[in-house]
Amino acid sequence: MTFTRITIRADQMGGVPCIRGLRTPVATVVGMIADGMDRKEILAAYPDLEAEDIDEALRYAAEVLREHELALAAAVDVSDRQDA
Repeated sequence: MTFTRITIRADQMGGVPCIRGLRTPVATVVGMIADGMDRKEILAAYPDLEAEDIDEALRYAAEVLREHELALAAAVDVSDRQDA
């Protein structure tokens, strides 16, 4: 998959993936979506962004997760806990 709106530059934001060479990290955009902001709110907060930037940030995040194995916390049976 090719990402035309995501840039990674060592001399910008420490190499963190950003949107179109702007100093707006992909993680910031994805985090705003996760926090419940809608696209209009994000675009109002970051006027240099375009709707397509948000779409590509989400696709990029999904691809990164597909490519990495994440460690998940073990499930805890709360019925075994003393304070349950």
